[in-house]
Amino acid sequence: MLAQLQELLDQGRASAAALTTAAQLDEWYSTYLGKKGALTTVLRGIGSLPAEDRPQAGKDANTVKVALEELYRARSEAIEREALQAELASGALDVFLPGRPASLGMMHLSSQTLREITAVFSRMGFGVLRSPEVEDDNTNFQLLNIPPHHPARDMWSTFYTDQPGLLLRPHTSPGQIYAMKKFAPEPFRVILPGKCYRYEQVTSRSEMMFHQVEAIAVGENITMGDLKGVLTYFARAMFGSERKVRLRPSYFPFTEPSAEVDIECYLCEGKGCPMCKHSGWLEILGSGMIHPQVLRNGGYDPERYSGFALGMGPERIAILRHNITDIRYFFGNDLRFLEQFA
Repeated sequence: MLAQLQELLDQGRASAAALTTAAQLDEWYSTYLGKKGALTTVLRGIGSLPAEDRPQAGKDANTVKVALEELYRARSEAIEREALQAELASGALDVFLPGRPASLGMMHLSSQTLREITAVFSRMGFGVLRSPEVEDDNTNFQLLNIPPHHPARDMWSTFYTDQPGLLLRPHTSPGQIYAMKKFAPEPFRVILPGKCYRYEQVTSRSEMMFHQVEAIAVGENITMGDLKGVLTYFARAMFGSERKVRLRPSYFPFTEPSAEVDIECYLCEGKGCPMCKHSGWLEILGSGMIHPQVLRNGGYDPERYSGFALGMGPERIAILRHNITDIRYFFGNDLRFLEQFA
């Protein structure tokens, strides 16, 4: 029995040395240690031995079994290690090759337009001032000559917070108050870009969140002629040097007189087309001379100082320049739209 067991162990060792795959190892286990394997067959023969020989035969058989199992574990670890090394070798990186270029983002069309607007006004000596997006009712309405009972509040239906008197600003015009209080009593000119929020149905023409740029200048002897000069320079810088500009009387509570600003349609050259609704003109912004009461609220004496303000939507400017049909494209995160302006 001992000779038979030793022969079985020698065969197992010899055949295990030639194993190179997990499948071959599984087959080896079945051949030597499986339920129908060689060792099981030998163990079944122990019962036919004389009683006095059986304990030693069992001990020898168990020794061979432990040796075969240890051989199986060692060979299994070796095969796994060799497979891992082969996988690493096949996927090895050449560290001297140049890396893959990073996928860079691009500036959003709204940001591009904001930067262009800022650049135009900076050439006219305007600085940039930021103002809060969360406003109090006093700054957002009352200091802009819009008391609680005033019907003009309906024009700026906005989102209110759960804290009384706090709201998301529906326009950048409250920035006029911040600017005047910051610079009073000195003359100044700044633009105030930022986000605005209005409680409106989202359609192709309106969004509940959008950008605005407010421009304000305050000083002595500022007239409507100064405002028109700024508007004409801006319109021609953005839409073409020969573009015609017109001002139409309008109404804003915080300016008097007030005017809407139109440019000659650049598609039809004023002849009339679907873009300009066959009027020959495109509206780009609202403007006016700062109301004396607003000047007074900002810390300026309206008897000595005057000023103008204007406000526009960068998305609207971009829509007109690029003939975009739906404002929702700006905030829909559709790369097919955004990549056109990269």
